[in-house]
Amino acid sequence: MRIGKDLVAATATPLVLGILAEGESYGYAILRRIGELSDGELEWSDGMLYPLLHRLERLGHIESAWSAAPNGRPRKHYRLSRSGEAAFAEQRRQWAVVSHTLQQVWRDRGDSRAALPLGSPA
Repeated sequence: MRIGKDLVAATATPLVLGILAEGESYGYAILRRIGELSDGELEWSDGMLYPLLHRLERLGHIESAWSAAPNGRPRKHYRLSRSGEAAFAEQRRQWAVVSHTLQQVWRDRGDSRAALPLGSPA
């Protein structure tokens, strides 16, 4: 299945904030985590992730620091700031409303497949 770019864009900020709420991370690990969480359904590129990380940093939601990777190359690590924790909490509240509303619409239509978890057989 191909997820539309509008939906991917809408979920980008809460996904990245949520991943960083798990702990400090770096670009490639964030991309890998998105793939894991979506069972491979969401495939992000560097070109999508890094502009978002830069925007979140400008907004003060994340902080970054350079450190050496095990191979000795520099690697930029990101972590949530206090305002990022608040932004993540607000995103969770908003997406809970959206998710609940969509579940209601799908349930009202009688489409039992719409409420299946990711990866469930149809």
